[in-house]
Amino acid sequence: MRPENQTSTPPPRRPPPSLPRPNDACWCGSGEKYKRCHKEADYLFLRDEQKRLEATKVRPGIISPRRPVPPEIPRPEYAETGEARRGNGRLIRTAEELTRMRRACKAAAQVLRTVGEAVKAGVTTDALDALAHETAIKLGGYPSPLNYGKTEDRPPFPKSICTSVNEVICHGIPDSRALQEGDVCNVDVTVYLDGMHGDTNATFFVGQVDEESKRLVQVTRECMMKGIEAVKPGRPVSDIGRAIEAHADAHGYAVVRSYCGHGIGDVFHNDLQIPHYFDPKANARMEPGMTFTIEPMINAGVWQNRLWDDYWTVVTADLKRSAQFEHTILVTESGAEILTQ
Repeated sequence: MRPENQTSTPPPRRPPPSLPRPNDACWCGSGEKYKRCHKEADYLFLRDEQKRLEATKVRPGIISPRRPVPPEIPRPEYAETGEARRGNGRLIRTAEELTRMRRACKAAAQVLRTVGEAVKAGVTTDALDALAHETAIKLGGYPSPLNYGKTEDRPPFPKSICTSVNEVICHGIPDSRALQEGDVCNVDVTVYLDGMHGDTNATFFVGQVDEESKRLVQVTRECMMKGIEAVKPGRPVSDIGRAIEAHADAHGYAVVRSYCGHGIGDVFHNDLQIPHYFDPKANARMEPGMTFTIEPMINAGVWQNRLWDDYWTVVTADLKRSAQFEHTILVTESGAEILTQ
């Protein structure tokens, strides 16, 4: 029990995500105009917060050479050239394809578990990549991100997984940076096995993290599950984004709009897109036999993003933290089956 003459220390005051206009009533409930109450304090707080974020932001490290894949491992079409094909318009998987896809998804889930157990302070993201690469090959699979996605403006992805730390939203390239106590690290794994891709990711704590980061990660996982629960045959895919966005909004978080879920199977990304915010134009109907990813990226601050000059690494525009979770799912007659469970 606390002695009667002591009081608990109040939590640090933070301004709300959306600040009032100068002549509006202050958000604190004092009844004063905002400009006469918290406006100056909020300005100073946000200035200091931005300085802190700049000082702690993730910076690129050294990228090691591309890891070899043994010749006996079957490869996707882009493994040598970096140039991937898109879907052929057929979105429904056959029973035989689903058998193979379940094996690929099981392998991806196993790689993610193995790498997740290795996430700790002092470990480099390149070491996580080496572990994922070795594990995928032991399972007979090819790490799908390796040498994927070459375009006229962008080199192919040089590593076997994506490792996105703190304010990195997605597509972080594993390098020599060591994880630090208090970081959050998303590990994104895709494995090509038996002619099919299985795709999954999760955000892990590096040691003890602050309560705000814990809450962001928890809500992000809930957002993914809300999206999966919204999968119903005959309904538009916009239902998925509607459910995710509603849950993120209720907790004061923003849904990234520049990247989305995607159809997956014999190609890494096919023509089906799954927005994680409500988009009424996303009116493709879900049908039994469809396979796609649900992978919301949720930001603690604004939804906008910036791209590093490596043309892959995507970070939050305000440098606040981001989290992500992902499963590959199958649309069934009654809802969804998680293939990367």
